[in-house]
Amino acid sequence: MTGPVVLRPGENCWCLAPATQMAVIIDAADYFKHVKAAILKARRSVLLIGWDIDTRIVLEREGHDTALPNEIGALLKYVVQRNRRLRIRVLRWDKAFLKMPLRSMTPLAILDMLTSRRLTFRLDGHHPAGACHHQKIIVIDDVLAFCGGIDVTLNRWDTPAHLDDDQRRAEPGGVIPKSWHDVTTAVAGPAAKALGDLARARWHYATGKHVRPPAALPAIWPAGLVPVFKDIEVAIARTLPAHQLQPEAREIEALYLSAIAAARRTIYLESQYFAGHRIGQAIADRLAEPDGPEIVIINPFAADGWLDEVVMGAARRLLFEKIRAADRFGRLRFYTPVTVGQAHIYVHAKVLVIDDVLLRVGSSNVNNRSMGLDSECDLAVEAVAGRADVAAAILDVRDALLAEHLAVPVAELRACISAHGSLIGALDGLAASAGKTLLPFEPPEFADAALEMARTHALDPDRAEDLSETLTRTLQALSRPQRLGLRVLWRRLRGRFFGWIDIG
Repeated sequence: MTGPVVLRPGENCWCLAPATQMAVIIDAADYFKHVKAAILKARRSVLLIGWDIDTRIVLEREGHDTALPNEIGALLKYVVQRNRRLRIRVLRWDKAFLKMPLRSMTPLAILDMLTSRRLTFRLDGHHPAGACHHQKIIVIDDVLAFCGGIDVTLNRWDTPAHLDDDQRRAEPGGVIPKSWHDVTTAVAGPAAKALGDLARARWHYATGKHVRPPAALPAIWPAGLVPVFKDIEVAIARTLPAHQLQPEAREIEALYLSAIAAARRTIYLESQYFAGHRIGQAIADRLAEPDGPEIVIINPFAADGWLDEVVMGAARRLLFEKIRAADRFGRLRFYTPVTVGQAHIYVHAKVLVIDDVLLRVGSSNVNNRSMGLDSECDLAVEAVAGRADVAAAILDVRDALLAEHLAVPVAELRACISAHGSLIGALDGLAASAGKTLLPFEPPEFADAALEMARTHALDPDRAEDLSETLTRTLQALSRPQRLGLRVLWRRLRGRFFGWIDIG
């Protein structure tokens, strides 16, 4: 059996670490349930690293043990009181509350009250100006870890059914948020310890304090969590901006590019955004090939909030036009999912599947910030020669995602793929005009100023730089009417430029 072909430590991943088990968890209802079960099993250490955390989040919305706390803040306090040898550390990006201040001040006050010697909350401001910490990692005893796209915060909870007006989605205050699609992973074994090392390094940069890893402990795994992979090498890829003593890491960007280049038949991509210009160019290059792969991209209909849509939506329009122009052979499908009632489902998942060869799940979006400015962490697995079980499992994940979006059984999806001899042929046949389905995406129009800002990546940079210099260069490239429009737009953006890009 040969080793990985795509995954190369030191180039497009930080390391390769063995995992005894790995699960892919689709949507936050299951994720929150399994996180709760794992925290209840913790014996020495819990590390929770997030873009945001809201201590009021109800983890299980039905059928839970009422004798146990069901809000994440109360649960953390309960387990440290029950086990005096347990230490919990929670690290949250320091400016997440600026994104949504009205709903975040109460959780911050609760964090202050909960903090103690064995349950410690810290805010992480160790990043360049304009950057954010976007990793979503939970490590239990260095034997089990979760890593992907889901934060334990508001608006995330949903099921794969994405029911219209599902009362179980109601958050503190009674508001029922939109349907939300997301993906994360769980790993056990040395891969979990490697994620623990990464989380401890992040804690050290943020607080100046070193955290010793826990002593070796027996394995744990949440009951009911079915592993997709067993005994596999897991790659950990990072984005880290250079900041003070922290060196830059751009492994995630390298992994996207090498994975796209390696595709032979299909590329399946789910992302909150589609704005990364290097990733877009790589996809356009593959579409221009006469015998290149079919490419399916799943995006939300619009970014979450006016500000994100102005910046990221305009960039998506430009990139969409670029790849559609390159699609001379009709191998591109760009979809957005809707509920039974045709309400838009917000896609927050960050997933890439290449043929039956490679699966990547993580926190990184297809935007420039995720390639170099914001901290990110992705996991990837590759089906090396002789591992037919891994190849089959990679397709299981892709087809489970598509079956969810199309509201059809996996068996029906696969029969349609087989009948057409093509993934996009099957999707063309299964995508409906009504009910829960995938709809073809067409980008809306944007003002010239927003499009020019998108062309220069002024508000979606891939490195820390002086924002005023970028805007000056942008202004110099515009006509007088365009400059006036951009100044008006910038005045609206200026007061909100604190990690604005990404709801989490």
